[in-house]
Amino acid sequence: MAAPVDLELKKAFAELQSKVLDTQQKVKLADLQIEQLNRTKKHAHLTDAEISTMPEEARMYEGVGRMFILQPKVVIHNQLLEKQKIAEEKIKELEEERRPTTQDHLPHHWKIAGIHNEVGTHHDMKVRRPLQGGNLQLQACTF
Repeated sequence: MAAPVDLELKKAFAELQSKVLDTQQKVKLADLQIEQLNRTKKHAHLTDAEISTMPEEARMYEGVGRMFILQPKVVIHNQLLEKQKIAEEKIKELEEERRPTTQDHLPHHWKIAGIHNEVGTHHDMKVRRPLQGGNLQLQACTF
């Protein structure tokens, strides 16, 4: 009887560990993307602030590949505003993706109903078994 429970425990822990690692990787990737977008947004804002101090007749060039194209100040200003707007929208999207909406996305708060007897602990997780048979249940401890 103890061997099947141990196998179920190992299987449950392996599954939970893989979900935790996957979630951590996704969060790190989203954080890096948000950081890069914040830099892009700040760069566009600072460039726009510098351009606004220049006279209207100043010659301004837009970099396109290896060449520069003469553009009016208004066009460059609008492009920089659009760049900031797009970066802000992408940041909001990434933050929404990062925000977990179900318990599956929050393994450290993962709770399954019907938990009764504690079988054992592993790091910050408690593994419990229902009184009336069934599968093992996992509950994370929050500190």
